[in-house]
Amino acid sequence: MRPLDVQGQAKSSRSKLARMGWNSFIVAAMIGIPLLLVFGMELIGRGTVHETWTWLTANWKLFGLNALIVFLVFALIYCMIGSLVLSAGISALLLSIVSLISYFKVKLIGEPFFPWDIFLNKESMNILPLVTTHAALMRIGVVFAVVAVIFLFRLWLPRLSLRPVTRVALGALCVFALYSFGVKAPWTGKLLDRAGVNEIVWNQHENYGTNGLSLAFTMNVKNTIVPKPPGYSEPTMASLAESLNEMVGASTANAASGVKPNVIFIMNEAFWDPTLLPNVTFSEDPVPTVHRLEQESTSGYLLSPQFGGGTSNVEFEVLTGQSMSFLPAGSVPYQQYISKPTPSMASYFKGLGYKSAAIHSYEGWFWNRENVYKHMGFDSFQSKDGFQNPEYRGAFIADDEVSKSIIKEVEANANPTFIYAVTMQNHGPYDDHRYGSDNPIQVQGSLDDTARDTLETYVHGARDADRSLQLLIDHFEKSDEPTIIVFYGDHMPMLGYDYDVYVQSGFIPTAKSDQWSLEELKKMRSVPFVMWSNFDMAKEQVPVLSNSFLSAYVLDRLQMEKPAALAYNAELSKKIPGLLRNLVVDSDGQMHASVPASVAADVEKYRELQYDELFGKQYLAKYTGAPSTPGAADPDSGGAGPNAERH
Repeated sequence: MRPLDVQGQAKSSRSKLARMGWNSFIVAAMIGIPLLLVFGMELIGRGTVHETWTWLTANWKLFGLNALIVFLVFALIYCMIGSLVLSAGISALLLSIVSLISYFKVKLIGEPFFPWDIFLNKESMNILPLVTTHAALMRIGVVFAVVAVIFLFRLWLPRLSLRPVTRVALGALCVFALYSFGVKAPWTGKLLDRAGVNEIVWNQHENYGTNGLSLAFTMNVKNTIVPKPPGYSEPTMASLAESLNEMVGASTANAASGVKPNVIFIMNEAFWDPTLLPNVTFSEDPVPTVHRLEQESTSGYLLSPQFGGGTSNVEFEVLTGQSMSFLPAGSVPYQQYISKPTPSMASYFKGLGYKSAAIHSYEGWFWNRENVYKHMGFDSFQSKDGFQNPEYRGAFIADDEVSKSIIKEVEANANPTFIYAVTMQNHGPYDDHRYGSDNPIQVQGSLDDTARDTLETYVHGARDADRSLQLLIDHFEKSDEPTIIVFYGDHMPMLGYDYDVYVQSGFIPTAKSDQWSLEELKKMRSVPFVMWSNFDMAKEQVPVLSNSFLSAYVLDRLQMEKPAALAYNAELSKKIPGLLRNLVVDSDGQMHASVPASVAADVEKYRELQYDELFGKQYLAKYTGAPSTPGAADPDSGGAGPNAERH
């Protein structure tokens, strides 16, 4: 054999060995990288190596499933990019961002990152001021430094691409598998069952903590589609409509005639009574108006579906009478479901000849309000841009400015007015010293300096909110137009990471929400509400009431005819005044983690009514004669015309 042939064969052999070596490296990398990525993701979310390792060793099958999902994501990116190192870097960056978002979201409001959070667009930027602490920036910096190191390996390693046929076949397989996990196809369902997966849909914090971020996030994809209730059908809804027509008839017979007061709902940002904190004292009463009304007028506590954020979900419940309990945990109806005319309190009052107006002292695009309010039948919406040279308190328009806008709106209308107003001044976080160092109310108690500063900032805003309510009362006391004001907070304030102020003061025993008792959960979801009117109205004390039942309750107090769906709400609230996803309060004040059997059928009808309106065929409107378009009053309903007399 000639020397050149020997050299050629040797070179070819070395090339084959090199390819085999690189192929082995690729295989090892595609196995090892997902394992490392899952460990890193869980480390970001859990905070310590010990907690992460404890979860891994106790749940190795779940760890394996998380690694499988991450492998599918990584492999799909690899098939698209064609470079092993770049794909690893992009995968690490993407999954780290998801982990960081979930970590901070849990710290702030107790909820992890959901698939539908991706659609929050501009709203997601609102979290940026909340993650600028030194500890948060250090965590973010470490994560991005690790990702940068991964990208730097591209300087020393070759491209390491797969063959075109392999990339196409593997990419298609990854897409199919990810889709199957997302919709829980039969084969993935069996795999999850064999691994002992327990999907805890009613407690997503625990769901993510038990199953791991990648697996829990993927399982939630199917929850973006709201399933049809098993009993939902046209005959079922027709039968229900018949009974509701009887309820409406009864409410019509009892309704007061001729009195059409101005109805003003004020949802004050994060308003809560800080004097409920134990082991804490204040140099003066921060909310004297609310405390006075609690003694003189109708008042009580609303059970909010949110904590620390998600204001629009509370609006959704109050304005529509529908419940977040029947929707996927963490979903945002304003973003996901309301894309057509939807009956609401705005359309109801508009049908009675009222002017229905919305006021919010922030951007109109936030939570998609500028579109949703149109679908709900509001005649007008004054957002931040509609305030002329407003006073700011901190970074946001002052609550007093909202009160002034309410007065201006009512005075400008010849017809009675329904107003839904949302404030912004006391929006968190509260560690920004927005009012300077001179707090008018000093806090004393078992709090460290950081917690005390946070609480004093919040209390300053609560005091201003209380004064803005008194401003309205002072005006309408002198008015000859009958007016009622319903004032409440949307959710409790986020007072530091991990419920810091609540834990330090002893309001709750632990920051781990999955360890709270039902009583503690109820405390962390209860916000005060008060009602005031310049006409006689009997005082009532309401121990607990879900936001979704508030509108029906107010119409009852006003002795106004209720739409069919709200008539059902009024009856259901007598049996279970409190209804959250993981907390039900019955008429005796007893608390349950799920709907008790005694009212299960009633709650299922409520779910069917909600499904019919949001996702179904709107059979209820067909069989009750309700207007199908917001504001289109039924000519036989007796609704007032545009020149209705105001008594």
